[in-house]
Amino acid sequence: MGLLSQIQACDGMTASRDKRRASSNQQDEISEPSLTMDIWCHIHSLLPMRDAARVACVSRAFAHSWRCHPNLTFSEDTFGLDENTCQEDNIMRCFTNKVDQILKHHSGIGVKTFNLQVYSVYDEKDNCHLLRLDSWLQIVVKRGIEELVLNPLGIMGAKYNFPCSLFSDDAGESLQHLSLTVCEFHPTVKIGCLKSLTTLQLHIVHIEDGELECILASSFTLEKLDLMYCSEIIFLKIPCLQRLSCLEVSTCSKLKAIESKAPNLSSFRFAGDLHVKLSLGKALKIKELYRQCKDAAYYARTELPSRMPNLERLSIYSQTEAVNAPILPSKFLHLKYLVIALDRMDYDFLSLVSFFDASPSLETFTLDVIPGLREPVSIFDDPSALRMMPEHHQNKLKSVHINNFSSARTLVELTCHIVVSTKSLECLTLDTNKGWPKCSDDEETDSCFLMSEAALAEAERALSAVQTYVKPKVSYTVELNVLEPCSQCHADEEL
Repeated sequence: MGLLSQIQACDGMTASRDKRRASSNQQDEISEPSLTMDIWCHIHSLLPMRDAARVACVSRAFAHSWRCHPNLTFSEDTFGLDENTCQEDNIMRCFTNKVDQILKHHSGIGVKTFNLQVYSVYDEKDNCHLLRLDSWLQIVVKRGIEELVLNPLGIMGAKYNFPCSLFSDDAGESLQHLSLTVCEFHPTVKIGCLKSLTTLQLHIVHIEDGELECILASSFTLEKLDLMYCSEIIFLKIPCLQRLSCLEVSTCSKLKAIESKAPNLSSFRFAGDLHVKLSLGKALKIKELYRQCKDAAYYARTELPSRMPNLERLSIYSQTEAVNAPILPSKFLHLKYLVIALDRMDYDFLSLVSFFDASPSLETFTLDVIPGLREPVSIFDDPSALRMMPEHHQNKLKSVHINNFSSARTLVELTCHIVVSTKSLECLTLDTNKGWPKCSDDEETDSCFLMSEAALAEAERALSAVQTYVKPKVSYTVELNVLEPCSQCHADEEL
């Protein structure tokens, strides 16, 4: 029976119940309809956690299925706990008691998802949930569980030591997604076979090289590995995992080398220094790369065409850029999507033309100009003629978006070059609002992000630069979108 049929059946039962409200006994009979318990459990499992708990209070059938509810998600939001409903220093005690009560009445059978997210930890006494976490996991981590997500935030140096013995029997064989945050994780060869695991995510987790190798060696079906702030990892070794396609490694401070023998890696995200040695085996298959480091633009232009020639998506974030992007003969023949974020406003943005010349298949370009301490030379402070680069016409570039567009001379030069040399351009968006959401973009935001008087003044100069230098060069076939600070939220600001 499909979900729609199930809901219609429920509607029919509700109508029948309304006709017989005179008898409470009859209501109880209606609360146990002729549908099989498997169907009721399935319907119940589709409800969000809070709604599932509510209907269990008013329906005998749902009350029974609540004892084997498969998707358990616990957070302060789940229970509606905040400073308005509970004293700040008592939130975690209330949270712990509520989880205790729910799991006390749960059979522990049929759990597929256990997701615990903790955020309201302010002092040492808020670590009470850590004392109960082992017993909670003993209830839910059994054969059949598919997703386990733990963010048991502690404070005052308290870290949860995940009990790897949970997986020593067949409990881990069905696990598909494991996500651990802020804890100790020390698997050994006794961890057992995680033969169904497809995603492993470790954020702020204390785990050493050999321990990570143990879990990877038993995860034959792993498709995605995500490591962030794992400060104990020095040499990341990835065995020949045939299904691993996505690798993310971010800010692992002691990391010196990554060696991967996974033959089908297609997506790689790495935030780390250039001195980290990368050995990715058949890097020719990598089609998507995110790279965050110093001099990322220079590195990408000089090294990547030969190392990863089949890239289709490239995103780079440069914390500092000491050298301009050079003009080179090497090509990104398959690159379609390019995102560059530069944390330096006085950078020579016109040098980024090198990426366009190297990317004949480029379709979308996004430039994020991150505000820095160094102020760029404004186009209005230097009256000399705009520099022009040799025209290399783009035949496929359709969309260009520049966030935090300003009157910086080199940024205006780059924009003019794009407009003149790109005959295929369909949409050009210049955002002078620093790329922040406006009140009209977000229903939950009553007002725009606060902008200083200096930022508002620069936005005005950027708008003038667009009108003076860019707009006259834009073809009538191009949609030009110029996003400016909200006139309503900044109406009272003095420029």
